[in-house]
Parts: sequence; C-alpha cells; structure tokens
Amino acid sequence: MLKLLRYLNNYKKESLLGPLFKLLEASFELLVPLVVAAIIDKGIGGGDKGYTVKMCLLLAALGVVGLISSVTAQYFAAKAAVGFASKVRHVLFGHIQSLSYSDIDSLGTSTLVTRMTSDMNQVQSGVNMTLRLLLRSPFVVFGAMIMAFTVDAKAAMTFVVTIPLLSVVVFGIMLICIPLYRRVQERLDSVLLSTRENLTGVRVIRAFCKEEEETGRFLRRNEMLTEAQKFVGRISALMNPVTLVIIDFSIIVLVYIGALRVDQGMITQGAVVALYNYMSQILVELIKLANLIISVTKSIACGNRIQAVLDMQPSMRFPGEDEAKKGNPQSQYSVEFRHADLRYGHSGENALTDIDFNVKRGETVGIIGGTGSGKSSLVNMIPRFYDSFAGKVLVDGVNVKDYSRQELRGKIGVVPQKAVLFKGTVRDNMRWGNPDASDEEINAAIAVAQAAEVVAGKEGGLDYMIAQGGKNLSGGQRQRLTIARALVKKPEILILDDSASALDFATDAALRKAIREMEGSPTVFIVSQRAASIAHADKIIVLDDGRIAGIGNHDALLKSCEVYREIYNSQFSTENGGKEASR
Repeated sequence: MLKLLRYLNNYKKESLLGPLFKLLEASFELLVPLVVAAIIDKGIGGGDKGYTVKMCLLLAALGVVGLISSVTAQYFAAKAAVGFASKVRHVLFGHIQSLSYSDIDSLGTSTLVTRMTSDMNQVQSGVNMTLRLLLRSPFVVFGAMIMAFTVDAKAAMTFVVTIPLLSVVVFGIMLICIPLYRRVQERLDSVLLSTRENLTGVRVIRAFCKEEEETGRFLRRNEMLTEAQKFVGRISALMNPVTLVIIDFSIIVLVYIGALRVDQGMITQGAVVALYNYMSQILVELIKLANLIISVTKSIACGNRIQAVLDMQPSMRFPGEDEAKKGNPQSQYSVEFRHADLRYGHSGENALTDIDFNVKRGETVGIIGGTGSGKSSLVNMIPRFYDSFAGKVLVDGVNVKDYSRQELRGKIGVVPQKAVLFKGTVRDNMRWGNPDASDEEINAAIAVAQAAEVVAGKEGGLDYMIAQGGKNLSGGQRQRLTIARALVKKPEILILDDSASALDFATDAALRKAIREMEGSPTVFIVSQRAASIAHADKIIVLDDGRIAGIGNHDALLKSCEVYREIYNSQFSTENGGKEASR
C-alpha cells in the first residue's frame, strides 16, 4: 500500500493543505471549552451580560472560521484523493494491458475487475479520510489533554490514563481486522466470478436447466462472503461500545475529582465544564478515529491487492526498439515452427508438443483437429500471445521473441474465435487496425469480408452505431465485420481462428476466394472445424491431442492421415463427399 502513495506526488500541495486546514479547524475547536468556561465563571457567575454577549459572538466567530477551514480542507483532500485514484487506476489498467495471456489467466478476470472498481473506490475513500482525519483526530485528542492540564493538572491525570487505554483497544482491533478484511475481498472476488460466469453463460445454463444448481452455488459463495463480513463486523463493532465504556468511566472519575476540587475552592465550576467538554471532544474524536481506522484498514487491504497486481512482472518480455530485430523480407518462409512446445501456466503437461512445419509467403494453411487438440493454441503462438516452452517460432526468419511488440503484431492480423466489436460506429471499429484508413480502404475490406450488404443495409452505413459487444448484430454479421477490421490493417499474415463458424457454406467459400485474390497475397492461417473450409488450402495441418497427426493437401491427407479421414467422413457422406468438399 505504501508504494501506491508515490502517485500522490502530483498532489503534494493538496495533501499538505488539506490536513493543515483541518488542524486549523481543530485549533479553533480546542478554544471553545475555554470560552465556555469564561462565560460561566465571568459572564454568568459575575452577572456581566456584556461580557457574555461578547463571548457568545466569539463562539459564533470560531464556528464560522472552523466551518470555512473544514470546507477548504475537504476540497483539497477530495481533489488529492480523486486525482490519486485516477492516476492509480490509469497505471493499473496500463499494467494489466502489459500482462500476457498467461498472466491474466492465472490472475482471473473477476479479480482484476474487482481491483479496478471496488478496491480502487475503497482506496480513494481511505485516502480522502486519511488526509482529513488522520492528523486531526490525534491532534484533538492530545491537544485536549494538554489544554486540560492548563485548566487543572490533577484532574487532567484522568486523561493520561484514558488515552493509552483507548489506544490499546483501537489499534488492537485494527491489527485483528486487517487480515480479515483481506479475506472478505477474496470472498467478494468469488461472488463476482460466479456472477460473471452466470451472466456470460446464461444461455448455456438455461439450455441445460442448471438454474437451480447455479443459484445454489451462488448462494453458497454469497453465504461465505456474508459470514466473513459478519465476523469481521462483529470484531470492528466492539470498538465503539468499548471506547464509550472507557470514556464514560473516565467522565465519572473526572466529574468526581472536579466536584471535590470545586468544593475545596481550587478550581471553578467553569473549569469543570471545560474539562468535561475536553473529555467529550476526545470521545467524539476517538469514535471518528475508530471509523477512520476501519476505513483505512479496508483501504490498506484493498491497496495491497492492487499493489500485488502492479508488482506482478509480465512473464512475456519484448526487446526495446534498439535491441529488436526486423524481419527479413527475402526469407524463404513467412512462418516457421521448429519443434515448438507450448505449456500453459504452471501446468505439468504440454498443450502442444513438437510442432514442426514451415509456411511459404502467400500460402494458405488450414488447421483442423478435434475439440481441444490445440488449434487455437498453435496460431496464438505466431503473434506471441503465448510463448513457446521449448523450440522456436519464426516470422520472416526471425524468432518472434526478438521482435518488438509493434513490429511483430504490425505484421499480423488476428480474427479470434469470439467476435468482439466495441461500442461506436462501424467506421470507428474498422479503424482499430489502421487509424488512418480512408473510407475507400474500409469499404474495400468490408467487401472482401462479404459484409458490404450488411453495412449497406444499416441506417447510416459506416456511421451506423454498433452496440457494446455488437449486440445489435447477428453472429454472422459480427464475424464478417471482425474479419473486415483485420483486413483494413492489410496484414502480411492473416489468422482466422474459427472466425467463419456462423457463416453459411456459400458465404464462407466467397470469403476464402476473395481473400486469395487480395492485393499483396497475405499468408493465411484458417482454423476451422469444417473440412470444406480448408479443403483447398495449400497445406493442411491436422492436430490430435496437441501433436501434428499429418501435414499435406486435402487429397494426400485423405489417403495418409486417419485423423483427417475420420473428421472428413463424419462431415460428408461417402456418396457426395467430393461434391461438398469442392464447393
């Protein structure tokens, strides 16, 4: 948490002025009991109405000045806290963007969302309250004790006993609560994970009639969160009653001693009232301090969770521009896999093993295999979304690990399995690949992606507003527009990761034909479950359980690769298989 405070550097003035104005307000507040004592002893006791009125006006003035100081302090504290949270949120989001797929997989999406939202809001609130109250409350507590000594030293000894006792209670409860609040946030992550999974997979849940089961799982996680919150709540709730009991006993002792001292003529009645007021101030401030500590405890737990993400070093390092290599345009092969293995996270087994093949420039490569055979894993190694565990992956004759991020991914256009469009116009979405693309270039890419009729049929054409996630488009329309977005980039290598699954056979065939005829002849990787979609590829790679089961063209694989033959026969009947595959 302390490491995060460096982001307050741009708000040094506000971080200083906020507490200073609070201390100024507290100073005026400490003068109030003395003024009240003077009114009782001299004004009321002496029968001097003029003096009483004058002192009452002074009380009003102290109240006004204190209010102005408090509002000013709140302004500076809020400005610093909001600016600090904005900076940390920006840094955290940027850091998350630098993490590899493996890092994000290990952390989990739900916990990252929690740390960006709930944890960040808690830290912001904690910083705000700290700037306003962290110095003010101890200042008032010890200031009240010092002022009590100026009134009567013997009666003020009550303060000397009370304050350390209260400190033990407050800080003891705080030390117990800090790890418990961390556990609460972890349970909250679990609840958010369950919520996210249910919202994302609501159709699957309903299709398999799993509503009751998922409701039960959510209730169990929610129950665990509730129990954790109740447990820490019970402990933190002890703070107020325990401190009140201590203060009440202290007030009883103080009034008793004060009464004896007044009876002996050693102090005045106004002095006793002043001492009582100072003890009341301590009570109020300690309640504030207790609430502050609870808030700060939560903030520290949340801040540590945020810092844990920031401390996580990306597992994937890219060389700097000076160290990075450039691809060799004269290289014989566009992409090469040299006995590459892939292993996810800390898994003990390889997801891909001994992948070895090469692809010439302009070739179309089909990748097919059963579910879970590693098709997407293979193509994700080309743009270096995942690093090879062993072996090498080369693009234009250079190891992908020797490229800079911009250089490598500038060569590659990727259309992932899940078609994702962002809220904005069609034009805005298309320019993700090339911010400077003209409308002509965008329309050309849309035509190749077989999406010209989709855009033409929408009101506004390229200015048609797409909803978040492309919710106002069909699955096929989303897929065609995501393919167009990748084509606008004019990539040297185009990866279509099962991105035409929602297209009919005719549209799929037209798309493949248009891509083959594209200017520049990109190297194309087509991942598909359909044998028909890759039958005309220059090279087909068949995967089975993370290994290459066969490489060749369609006809050769039908003769030599049993896995490919089984996939093909499961999709086409023997009688019309040749006709279907030739479409």
